[in-house]
Amino acid sequence: MRKCAIMLVLLFAVFSALAQKPIKGMVKDSNGKAIESVNVSLKDPEGNIINFTRTNRNGEFSIPIKNDQITGYKIEASSIGYKKLSTVVADVNKSYDLVLQNSETALETVTVKNRPSLKANGDTLNYRPSDFADKQDRSIGDVLKKMPGIEVAENGKISYNGKAISNLYVDGDNLLDDKYNIGTKSIPQTAVDKVQVIQNDQPIKMMRKNNMSDDVALNLVIKDDAKLKVMGDATVGAGMPDRFDENLTAMLFNKKLKFINNIKGNNIGNDPGIDLTSHNLSDYLKRLDNDKPSGLLSTGAAGVPSLPQSRYLFNKAGLINLNNLYKFNQDLQLRANLSYLYDQRDQQYSKFSETYLSGQTISYSESQNNAINPQKLRTQFNLNGNAEKYYLNNNFVLDYAPYKTSSGFVINNVAANQILRQETLDISNEFNYRKKLKSEDVINLYSYLNRTTQPETLNIIPGLNADILNNGNSYLGLNQYIKIPTWYINNYASFAFVKNNFVQTYKAGFNVQQQQLNSELYRTQNNQQTELVSGNAVNDLDWLKTKFYTEANYDFTNDKIKAGLSLPLSYNQINYSDEVNQLDKSLHKLFLSPSFNFKYQTSPENYVTANYAFRNDLGGIDDVYRGTVLKNYRSLFANDAPISESKTHNVGAGFNFRKAMQMLFINLTANYSNAELNTISSYSLSNNIQQRVVLPLSNHVRTLSFSANASKYLFDLRSTVSAGVSFSQSRYDQLQNNELFAFNAQTVSYKVGIEAKLTNFINWSYLANFSVTDNKAKVANAIKTNFQQLRQQSTLAITTVRNVYLNLSAEHLFTHQSTQPNLKYLFADMNIKYKLLKMKTDLEFGVTNLANIKRFDAIYLSANSLTTGTYYIPGRVAMLKATFNF
Repeated sequence: MRKCAIMLVLLFAVFSALAQKPIKGMVKDSNGKAIESVNVSLKDPEGNIINFTRTNRNGEFSIPIKNDQITGYKIEASSIGYKKLSTVVADVNKSYDLVLQNSETALETVTVKNRPSLKANGDTLNYRPSDFADKQDRSIGDVLKKMPGIEVAENGKISYNGKAISNLYVDGDNLLDDKYNIGTKSIPQTAVDKVQVIQNDQPIKMMRKNNMSDDVALNLVIKDDAKLKVMGDATVGAGMPDRFDENLTAMLFNKKLKFINNIKGNNIGNDPGIDLTSHNLSDYLKRLDNDKPSGLLSTGAAGVPSLPQSRYLFNKAGLINLNNLYKFNQDLQLRANLSYLYDQRDQQYSKFSETYLSGQTISYSESQNNAINPQKLRTQFNLNGNAEKYYLNNNFVLDYAPYKTSSGFVINNVAANQILRQETLDISNEFNYRKKLKSEDVINLYSYLNRTTQPETLNIIPGLNADILNNGNSYLGLNQYIKIPTWYINNYASFAFVKNNFVQTYKAGFNVQQQQLNSELYRTQNNQQTELVSGNAVNDLDWLKTKFYTEANYDFTNDKIKAGLSLPLSYNQINYSDEVNQLDKSLHKLFLSPSFNFKYQTSPENYVTANYAFRNDLGGIDDVYRGTVLKNYRSLFANDAPISESKTHNVGAGFNFRKAMQMLFINLTANYSNAELNTISSYSLSNNIQQRVVLPLSNHVRTLSFSANASKYLFDLRSTVSAGVSFSQSRYDQLQNNELFAFNAQTVSYKVGIEAKLTNFINWSYLANFSVTDNKAKVANAIKTNFQQLRQQSTLAITTVRNVYLNLSAEHLFTHQSTQPNLKYLFADMNIKYKLLKMKTDLEFGVTNLANIKRFDAIYLSANSLTTGTYYIPGRVAMLKATFNF
């Protein structure tokens, strides 16, 4: 019986498949002649493409359908040189003969002068990529930087009229979760119909009626014919000396399933880890209120040169980056973002630094040769339900990041070797649920749970600074061990009363952070005996931080005004103890941290903003440990102060101006903050080591900043021009060798840029940044340092003959410091590409660093110190690549 049932099911499936009939027909012109390669689409009543095909040589088409429910369906036929034709499908069994009429104007005889235009619809601004794209532009990221009002930074971060975007959507879906670099690099610009700038973006549907969001997001609207097929490319590249560059990308953007999956590897200085950059991570961590210390140990302060990473990075890296989103229905979706990065880097540098104090100058001369091996594994699963009556979001994340650095170094003519191992495991789950009641009021439940472990070890051979760490006797080595396991939970419930344009929200919750800081600093004597450096080089610190909080928010919005007042009240309790260091303390604080923001729409396109906030912040576990920690081979850190507290007043204002039809964008911002702290870091500096102790001393940090930026499309010149100026000033105190110094640091920066289409076959881009930095200590006979740097970048893109493209680029850096010789560098690159259209393949030959520069010198200023560094960088590299597009 069971076998018979299975056979019946199979027979039913076969007969059902055979019973399905495709929609057939023929496309002809007005003279009755069959038309080949006409696009024929089947669309549902909402205009969504169900399936599509092209006519054959005889003008015939056949579109398979899954069922007979075709009420309201239409067939649409379109082809260049003919008017689009649409007809309703009434009967699947009927043959549809479509007659296309010639266009009124023959396309071959028309001269088109393309005038880019923007379309504004409420808070949404629509760009057409085709208006700004050139033949050499491959990805949508290549086109975004040419659009007026949009700026793309070197790390891929996108801003609109001076404000960083909160997210990049693909057809309205959050596929990449703020790590959108892979999207802008991979999605072909020819697949994007529109780039939408969404001001006041509110992804939660139930909150759009009384929308208080000030976020800006970008949405890439995919063309219909690109939605039903898998797209991508495969690159194979080889070069000299011993270089490779491989890439495979596949993507799909249909109604149910979206994905961008990528595998890449190279050793040409391109860091694939940039694709994993979360551009708004700092804002997210601030909202979580889980202040975990980052790695406490390091191999020194090598820094990086002021160059694009691709010019100085020696690497061998590979990345698997998988991003998949499945929609169960219009309101429910599941997203999985999985990635693994493996990297091997080499770094060689030397530097000389001087710190100027009263009556003495502290000098360091050091060099390092590092082998660095960072790895990152990330697993993220997100379940999102987003409807008019409810919102559900559950986000599970697992991050595992082992990191190893091996290096040989020399400090003041003393040579040694070191190995640093760091291993971070971070697991979290974030749950958020909102429910709209019949009264339009909203209930919100939130829960966040996090577990982190981050063991670190630093081994140094032979032992250094014997006078401080081994009673003046030589010894074999040092071993620093640290563990900081952390548990953190944050839970709250809120209720929002909604009445017309006014919303009152009341929140109550608590969070708990439980940590331990265990550390030991051992030395190994020449006889292989291992022992603690001292009893003061141990930490066994327990930390428990509990916070109970309530918050009242009052929001008002209408067509002109958007205003919000927040009144958070919190009771903070911290207990920390360390029997080894005879430490047992607690702290109890009640904080009120009000904030206010205001936005006034002066016209449909322009608005002004103002904001004020007062914040109370408490330090973390790394502020209170008493035992000495060897941070790196020349830095010993400890604390002798209570938990640091800061009280910060922040006030800001802004003006955003745009004329979308004229493609003019201007933004002005100003900000002032005054932070009062109860502790200060006291540094004891010598020519071999620096020691830091945090001490109880009240001090202020005052910061003033201002910026103005403008972007305009010049229609007659077919160019986007941009310009900007920024000013920042900081005043703060430092305690060095028992002397208190008040410092004033000031920087003024200017920038200008242009993206121009000189002719139909020549494009030119230019960007210049010039900055002037002044530092001075507010004491008698203080040294004043002045630092000036000019950076210019230019690219010339030429279409030489049909399907042959030439790119010439140059980068010029000029650095001036009053006590040092000027530094000048000119980097040049060349690239030539040939497109095999029938094979959908690009052949590319390029040479970077034509001048074969292998050493880069840099100058850095910080307060009363001057550092000059020498970095060894890759020389000339030649690459041959083949890219197949599908």
